[in-house]
Order: sequence, then structure tokens, then C-alpha cells
Amino acid sequence: MTITTTPLQGCIVITPRIFNDDRGYFFESFNAQKFNEAVGYEVNFVQDNQSYSAKGVLRGLHLQKGDHAQSKLVRVTKGEVLDVAVDVRKASPTFGQYFSVLLSEENHQQFFIPRGFAHGFIVLSDVAVFQYKCDNYYNKASEGGLHYADPDLNIDWGLPEAALIVSEKDIELPFLKNSPDFGF
Repeated sequence: MTITTTPLQGCIVITPRIFNDDRGYFFESFNAQKFNEAVGYEVNFVQDNQSYSAKGVLRGLHLQKGDHAQSKLVRVTKGEVLDVAVDVRKASPTFGQYFSVLLSEENHQQFFIPRGFAHGFIVLSDVAVFQYKCDNYYNKASEGGLHYADPDLNIDWGLPEAALIVSEKDIELPFLKNSPDFGF
């Protein structure tokens, strides 16, 4: 596997080594020892989630606060998404900045987002199956997030505004400058 660091400290892109032959392909999608070496500390994933979405569906920007904060390892098994992480760590030199990466069934890349980041994605293909591992259990009372169209973040989601399909819950999320302290 190849590890690519991002401008946001702690966020990394993982590209697997793929073995192709006339039968198809094989790759190791997760190895705890190699993963922990790559991030520099032990991450214990305890929950796996999967979503299925149509083109234009934007999910995010979400996070879990406090004791329920989550690191995520995300990937796409069908289709293509633009995946985005926003640094919400107040003391970070990249606070309020984002990084995006295209994840697809073709590139098999994974994106690791540590605690202290809001996360979201938009489906660019007709449909997408999105999978992610979390290192903490979901807790409804600890939900938080940022508005996907925050002008200070200025995220290019890759599709025109009229093509976006966003939940009411996500539309109501605050801009970063109006958000509560997430505790990071």
C-alpha cells in the first residue's frame, strides 16, 4: 500500500497494491498493523457503516463531539464520490481548511479522517456504495456538523448547486463561524 499525506495533519490517503490477472483482481483492503504504522498510533475500529446514494446526494459535513468523537476510514465499493474533510481543531494551523479526494471503485483508495474533522461526501456517479469504519460508536446526542455551502470554507463539490440533493437536517447545520465549540 502507498500512503499519501495531505495538507491536513493526520488525514491520509491509502492506495492499495492491486494484483490483477485474467480472473480479476485481489487487494488487501485493511491490515491493522500496516494501518496503525501509517497513522502513527493504534486505532481500534468498532463499527462499520455503509450507505447507498444516487448521483448528487451530498451527505455532510458531519462529526461526533466529545467522548463520542470518531475517526473514520472511508472507501467506495461502487461508483465515485468526492470525499471531504474539514479541520475543526481550534488549535490546528489548518483550522477551517478542507481537503478533498476522489474515491472510486476503480482507484480503490481509502481516506483516513482522524478525530477533530467534519466529514462529508457527494456522489458523482449514477449511484455509489460508500463504506466506512469508525473507532467509536455513534451517539445521536453527540452529533454535530457544518453547513456544506459555508462561504468561508468555499468547498467545490464538483456539481452545480441545483444538482445537489441534501437532507433538511444537513441544510440546517451552522457555518463554521457560528458553530458551537466541538471540543477539539
